[in-house]
Formats: sequence, C-alpha cells, structure tokens
Amino acid sequence: MKLSLDALEALDAIDRHGSFAAAARVLHRVPSAMTYTIQKLEQDLDVPLFDRAGHRASLTEAGRELLREGRHLLAAAGKLECRVRQVAKGWETELVIAVNHLLPMAFLYPLIGEYYDRHGQTRIRLTREALTGCWDALADQRADLVVGASGDAPGSGYATRDLGSMDFVFALAPSHPLASETEPLASEVRAKYRAVVMADTSRRLPVRTVGLVSGQDTLTVPDLQAKLEAQLAGHGTGFLPEYLAREPISTGRLLRRRIVEGDPTEHLSLAWRSREDGRTAEWFRNRLLAMAGSLNAGWSQGT
Repeated sequence: MKLSLDALEALDAIDRHGSFAAAARVLHRVPSAMTYTIQKLEQDLDVPLFDRAGHRASLTEAGRELLREGRHLLAAAGKLECRVRQVAKGWETELVIAVNHLLPMAFLYPLIGEYYDRHGQTRIRLTREALTGCWDALADQRADLVVGASGDAPGSGYATRDLGSMDFVFALAPSHPLASETEPLASEVRAKYRAVVMADTSRRLPVRTVGLVSGQDTLTVPDLQAKLEAQLAGHGTGFLPEYLAREPISTGRLLRRRIVEGDPTEHLSLAWRSREDGRTAEWFRNRLLAMAGSLNAGWSQGT
C-alpha cells in the first residue's frame, strides 16, 4: 500500500492552511518532515501532487483528486477510531431496533436525537416487523431490540417489559354491505365478507393472524397504511388501531361498528434477548421504559 493516513493528513493540512510551514505547525512537525512526507508520496505514486513552478506550490489536478478522495478516507478512519474506543467501553457499533407496524415511528425520533447528542457513535438502524415477526426478528438476530412486541415469546431466552396497550375498532367503508347490518355484528355475519389483514413478517416462526373468523376470505397487505387504504376503498373489513381510524371515522370515510365479542386490545412490550448487554441497547431500554406512559399516550393520540 503506497498511501498512508499520515501522508493524506499532511496533504489535507497543507491545503487547509495554505503552506507547508503552516501545516507543520498545526501538525506539530518540522517543515522538513512535511516536505519529506509529500516528496515520498509523490515518489511512491510516481505522480506530481504539487506544481512548484510559482512562488507558492499549488496542487496539481492529480493532487486535488487524491485530496478529494483522501478526505473521505481520513473521515472514515476518524469514525473508525471513535467506534473502536466506543466498543472498548461497551458501546455497540450498530443497534437494530425493530418497531411494530402498529406503532407510528415518529415517537422514537426525539429519543434518537437525544442519543445522538449524548453519545452518537453507535449506528442506529430502524426496521419494521408485524405480529410474530417481532419475535422472529429477535430469534433470527436481525434485531437487537423490539418496540411493541405482542403475543407470547417463542420460548426462553427473552426479556420483556410492558409498554402499555393499544385499542382497536372494527371499521369498514360506508359502501360496504355490513354497513346496513344490525349491531352488534356476530362472527357468523362477519365471516361472509372479506377481511383485510396485515402480513406477518415472520420468516421462521409460525405466523399468526388476529381478528379473523374461521374460514373468512382475506386480502393480505404489507403494512398498516395499506390496510387502512384497502378498508377505505371498501375492499374488506377489519380491526384498526383506534388512533389510526379516528380521523376517517370522524369524517365519515369509515364507519365504526360494534361486534358481539367487543373491541379487542393488544398488549405491547419492549423485548430483547436476555443476554443482550451492550450499553447502547441498555440506554434505549432504560429511556423507553422511563417514557412508557407518555409513549403509550403518544401513540394513542397517533403521534
């Protein structure tokens, strides 16, 4: 390897500070050392990096290209050094947080901003999961923390803490045949019509469905927004989070109908593998649990 970070740092300093002498002062080197570093780099690459014809050396086109790309390498090296120090102190290089499709993602952003301000070296990746997919993401190690896991954990090795609950309502378009049926709607009446369901994102664990009547026809959609849109279009009925259905019900674009069994409630948890002990994961767990009450109120209000 003919390039070195030391040489790129020298080249960068010369360009930023205007001369070899000024760069030497900033880097705490003698000018002769700076001159030797650049001359050695030019010899190794067999390319002139500075045009020395005038009173002041200026970068050649090749020198400008090396500096432009070299600054990316210097920045990456600096970030790598920070991450290595972070890892040595117990902070992960990356944390993957899976968020249940039922929850609006926006409530996490202030917390992520707080983390960046205080720490910021761990890369955060947000993903979406639905139904058993929340647990499957942990089991398959494609997520480190799940916000809004529902249902039972698939065996041992998981830790959970309660985040609150979410209320659902049975909703349909005003043009749907069930709109004229007598309430409360019995399951055998609902079974005659198609239900819109959100796809379970599980890859290995057995998938599950919620709110279906045995034998009922289904239209499967990829996410909660698509489910809302399909029900607004009259393509089927189904349960929606109350916060999501509130506005279209208030404006008459959806009708809320009572069912014999009563409106369901889904209990949501913060979940992680019980041996997960990284400091970033711990920071997010502690902050989410401390905010559980306000978070529950936030998604209940759709924010």
